Amino acid sequence: MKRIAVLGSTGSIGTQALEVAAAHPDRFRVVALAAHHNDRLLAEQLDRFRPALAVLADGEAADRLRGHYRGPAKIMAGEEGLIAAATLAEADTVLTSLVGFAGLRPTLAAIEAGKNIALANKETLVAAGELVTAAARRRGVAILPVDSEHSAILQCLQGEGRAGVRRLILTASGGPFRERAKETLPRVTVSECLKHPNWSMGRKITVDSATLANKGLEVIEARWLFDMDYDAIDVVVHPQSIIHSMVEFVDGSVMAQLGRPDMRLPIQYAFSFPDRWPADFARLDFTALSALTFAPPDTDRFPALAMGYEAGRRGGTAPCVFNAANEAAVNAFLSGEITFTAITASVRRALDAHADVASPTLADLCAADEWARAFVARIIPELK
Repeated sequence: MKRIAVLGSTGSIGTQALEVAAAHPDRFRVVALAAHHNDRLLAEQLDRFRPALAVLADGEAADRLRGHYRGPAKIMAGEEGLIAAATLAEADTVLTSLVGFAGLRPTLAAIEAGKNIALANKETLVAAGELVTAAARRRGVAILPVDSEHSAILQCLQGEGRAGVRRLILTASGGPFRERAKETLPRVTVSECLKHPNWSMGRKITVDSATLANKGLEVIEARWLFDMDYDAIDVVVHPQSIIHSMVEFVDGSVMAQLGRPDMRLPIQYAFSFPDRWPADFARLDFTALSALTFAPPDTDRFPALAMGYEAGRRGGTAPCVFNAANEAAVNAFLSGEITFTAITASVRRALDAHADVASPTLADLCAADEWARAFVARIIPELK
């Protein structure tokens, strides 16, 4: 019986993770649920799964929940509550699907408490990969990826010695604007940006997919998950999102993981690893596939991917700044303050202005995160 805590339970990944849990009542017990501010949906989840602890990061939302929830779960708020959910004694696995840098402290706390991590919060490894992986090694816990691309690589590597791996190949759909002329990109609207061609995801990650920043974040994440050099991590655009990623071996063989674009599959694999459990997910029908196509990413129109590689190779606090500046800029775009192309322009300027700190502490990373967000806020008037 897996006893799971879900951090980010009302988001896209969190709700699908609870679908997986509900489909396997003999294998799962949900012991804690945490969200940001959606008290109504969290109350419904509490009624269905009956966990011991409920958390809302937003204090006002937690007060609302206390006002209308009548169940047995203890209700907490803020980062203190998130860390309590991440370290709950009854939990053995923590799904971390909080958005952005906010997931770092709870994830580190869960690792220190000896919990296995089902990681959907890629920003944790982007910002603090060295700290997080060192803590996991020290505590002897597993970090199992939920991102479909990294789950695919994990699956391809089973039974394989790392010495036989030549490179990792992450696939990217290319987002909704992969065929859009460069000169039209400044006029992209928020509603256009949120219409991903293949996946149903949260707002922030959907924008990141459109800019290819998400792939830059995934390259850095892959470096830490699989201990590979950046020169051995490639990205290829695969618009159909059927091949989720590939591994090339030293003998020229390439192993790929295929499946329909359904996040429940990598979520379930992170929970079941190293086993596979039956599921009623829609199956891949090869006779219905007209083509599987591939192309190199266009880093002229979508420079965020190249910036991700640059930040990763610089190391230190640079990946943290890349992540934080991108988060701040995406929020500004979603609120109508800047244009679509100003997102990557903001990240570029932040990386250029930042003085990297090598081998950063957690305090250094928090300072870099704060600096990058403040920097983007300062330059927004220039980008309008």
